[in-house]
Amino acid sequence: MEFSVATLLSHFTGDKLVAPKVLEKKLGCEEEESLEKLQIVLDALEKIGILVKERGKYRRVHEEDVVEAKLRCSSKGFCFAIQDEEQAEDIYIRESHLSNAWNGDRVLVRITKEGSRRRSPEGEVRLILERANPSVLARIKHANNGFQAVPLDDRLLFELKLEPNNENLEKAIDHLAHVEVLRYPIGQYPPLGKVARILGSDAEEAADTDIVCCKHDLRRVFPENVLKAADALPQDLLTTALKQRLDLRHLLTITFINDYTSAAQPTPIVENALTLEKTTTGHWQLGIHLTDVVSYILPTEPIDQEAKKRGTSVYLGDTVLPLLPNAVIHRCSLVPGEDRLAISVLITLDDNAQVIEFEIEPTVIQVKHQLSYQQTQSLLENQQQVNPEMASVVEMLNHLFFTLAQGVRTQRLARGGFEITQVQENNLPYQLEDEGRLGTIVVSSLPVRPLLSELMILANQVVGSHLQALFVPGIYCIQKAPDPDALQDLIKLANNLGLPLQLEQEEEVRSSDYLRFTQMFASSKAARVLNYLLQSTLKSVSYSTTSGTHFGLALSKSYTHCVAPLRRYADILVQRILHEIFEQGRDRRSTRTRESVNLRHSSCHGNITWNVLPPDVSEELEAQLSSAISHLNDREKVAHDAEADLDGLKKAELMKERIGETFQGLITGVQSYGFFVEIEEFLVEGLVHVSSLKDDWYEFRARHSCLVGRKNRTAYRLGDRVDVEVKSVDYYRQQIDLVTKSAGSAATNEDMEEF
Repeated sequence: MEFSVATLLSHFTGDKLVAPKVLEKKLGCEEEESLEKLQIVLDALEKIGILVKERGKYRRVHEEDVVEAKLRCSSKGFCFAIQDEEQAEDIYIRESHLSNAWNGDRVLVRITKEGSRRRSPEGEVRLILERANPSVLARIKHANNGFQAVPLDDRLLFELKLEPNNENLEKAIDHLAHVEVLRYPIGQYPPLGKVARILGSDAEEAADTDIVCCKHDLRRVFPENVLKAADALPQDLLTTALKQRLDLRHLLTITFINDYTSAAQPTPIVENALTLEKTTTGHWQLGIHLTDVVSYILPTEPIDQEAKKRGTSVYLGDTVLPLLPNAVIHRCSLVPGEDRLAISVLITLDDNAQVIEFEIEPTVIQVKHQLSYQQTQSLLENQQQVNPEMASVVEMLNHLFFTLAQGVRTQRLARGGFEITQVQENNLPYQLEDEGRLGTIVVSSLPVRPLLSELMILANQVVGSHLQALFVPGIYCIQKAPDPDALQDLIKLANNLGLPLQLEQEEEVRSSDYLRFTQMFASSKAARVLNYLLQSTLKSVSYSTTSGTHFGLALSKSYTHCVAPLRRYADILVQRILHEIFEQGRDRRSTRTRESVNLRHSSCHGNITWNVLPPDVSEELEAQLSSAISHLNDREKVAHDAEADLDGLKKAELMKERIGETFQGLITGVQSYGFFVEIEEFLVEGLVHVSSLKDDWYEFRARHSCLVGRKNRTAYRLGDRVDVEVKSVDYYRQQIDLVTKSAGSAATNEDMEEF
């Protein structure tokens, strides 16, 4: 079993002593070789003072001047250690104090010099916790009677000595290769690597998905032991598995899928299903049923360990890098006519979609109908032509979407939640049913899709509120508000286009600001670009063990992710917490207490004054979640960056074919060195460098966000439309150079005042 120092240390909380046997079990060390490696690491950590050994057990030594951080380096050789806490200062680290750490590595940093108002604190790397680059994208070259690999990423300040293998390295000189790191630098010994695959003579010859997978070290295949474990999953439901479960197989149960198919993902991923019943009190009981993955995947087993490493599914065009093997997806997906274990969120709502009560139950369900989004839309639009056999389905769809989902949407908009109009088609076949990585609902050409998202988000809210009300360890999904400074250029751009954008409060961004902005954008000819730029200002969605606000949904607390357990590991963790409540939750203060509460029902909220979970179970859950949070956030960022990288490469490829062509664009950013133009037709951004403006000497006016010509009084300002020619394209760096083919706008007297 492979493990990092970061994973090992995550099992040490407070001053608690931990036995080696406990670590062996938690880290999955079973073979002799892995046990030896664990002992070597423990001895090393003890020697350098990170751990202390007492009575055969180990305890973490916490140092006040040492912090955990992630390295971000520059091509110049200096680095900054970025702490996880958002307000924490970045720590400057000189190249001589890196201790062989590389860009992206997670490290422990000792602060050697406190910061001041003008200078960042300084530090040195105390320990490398986790390597971020087990492989690199590099060029092959001759060196010292052998071969070396030079990383394409100029922030990786090293070259790897290459070990001979089956690849003919002589013929691969100057070619692009995927290089695996066999040994990181130790003392005077340089890093050692081997060529895993020759990708092409240059970046443009290599497949874009290969470049992205190598660059971000994405796992394309599952290890053999994981595939064997997946194939060994039971195919039939055992009678014992149905005990203590609510049987809902009689209900009209519907799932929704895409029409999209892919060779890379032959098994459709169907994680949730819906039911709807009228209660005896005249209310609606909405059932949102989530496939019960946890009943098949146990902690620390190969499938679970691999899923944790991946963190989330990644979608690169037609290439899918799934969280779980196809055999698991096939076993757990909710397919018509098959009995499936589920965790059901049963929500009672009135006709205005106000939640009255809810319960969360382990169930067994059977899907009766599976509809694509296109089929669903067609059924709702052509109700008079519906087959009588589908009449009950259409009736249910009407109530689901037009009564409940619309009602939930109205509530979200009323509290300031917003939605962004879809600006491009990429990755839509894989869009998650809730708000996903973007953090807000995307309105697409199929109205039923965002309406379904409203119901999935409601399920996330309900489960999150339940975890918090029971005071059990939880994993919550948060999204912080954008920085006001990040919006200034967009506000100026919109103002220059005649839209009176402004924040309600200058020093604070609210969800309601974005709601107003998107409503204003709808009337603009540049709506597509404005929505695209607004989307880019949103902060990443992240996970935390404490509840927090979610900006995109305008929620103040208690929101989690639970509806995608086949595609997000965080959702699997939430299922594990629910199972612990089902199986070990204590419904009363003590065994002598007569009065009890229903831990599965919202009626227990506010009535719990005891620890619901046994102390040992609660501590174990807290340790699992704490160790997973940082890793899951990193994996979400990697997935987002990889998907954005592929999108950037495709745009660069598209524009390389159009070198010499002229397009109209919108100036979306102005700096002293030039201005950025968004080509509206393709949503591609390029730079017009100031050196290419030969007709005059241009100076930057920061206050007005424009470049102004001294003699000709021509200005290039935010919001100006200009004709630009594609001059050159750097495919790998995704940099597009443009030259103007038309002038900007006339400078005002205010623009000229500073001359």
